[in-house]
Amino acid sequence: MSPLLLIAGAGVLAGMMNALAGGGSFVTLPALIAVGVPSVMANTTSTVALFPGQLTSAWTYRDGLGPLGEVSLRSLLLATFIGGVLGALLLLRTPIAAFDLILPWLLAVATVALVFGRQLGEFWRRRWRISARLVVMVQFGLGIYGGYFGGGVGIMMMAVWSLLGDRTLKSFNAPRTLLVGAANTVAVFIFIAAHAVRWREALVMLVGAVLGGYGGANIGRRAPAGIIRVATLLVSAGITLGFFVRAYLR
Repeated sequence: MSPLLLIAGAGVLAGMMNALAGGGSFVTLPALIAVGVPSVMANTTSTVALFPGQLTSAWTYRDGLGPLGEVSLRSLLLATFIGGVLGALLLLRTPIAAFDLILPWLLAVATVALVFGRQLGEFWRRRWRISARLVVMVQFGLGIYGGYFGGGVGIMMMAVWSLLGDRTLKSFNAPRTLLVGAANTVAVFIFIAAHAVRWREALVMLVGAVLGGYGGANIGRRAPAGIIRVATLLVSAGITLGFFVRAYLR
């Protein structure tokens, strides 16, 4: 298969995954690494490529934007934005060899979030309520994670937000797409300024991700949630296992 065709297909699939359930980087990272992009640059290139698709999904979901209980969307955006700056700068200072060893664990964290995040959110919500201030502090930490890697961060956000009240998880789709995009906004500009992007691959993947993000957001309004979830988890678990083999058993 042509490398650019592989990259384009990965972009479409990742854009759809991000719009439906998150986890698009599970597809883009291995695709970029498979065509010879070093792991750190694969991560930065993936972030840049998926960014417009996230904005497209956020625009599609725009009618659902608003405060989350007592927490204003503005405060969450600010915390996510600042955290994203720190995470992006930290990534650029991580040596490739170290990132190759860290990456499987990041994918594992993201997989756990995808598998258990919603259940944990429901479990915690039945037992605890947390303050708006604590939510903003946690959101800052998730912004750092989002700027550094970001896999599964949308699910983590929704698990935390669920502790604020009795809103359904589906109602979090709009703020999730917006705030994941916010974490990546500053990261994108930092990565571009640092010349840490492989532009040919990024542009091909970007076009695919925009198409996938728009289509995925519309599919998400109609498709059975169970099927989407199972498919996402199977892809995430398989790729995570593959990266552990690559890092520690090769």
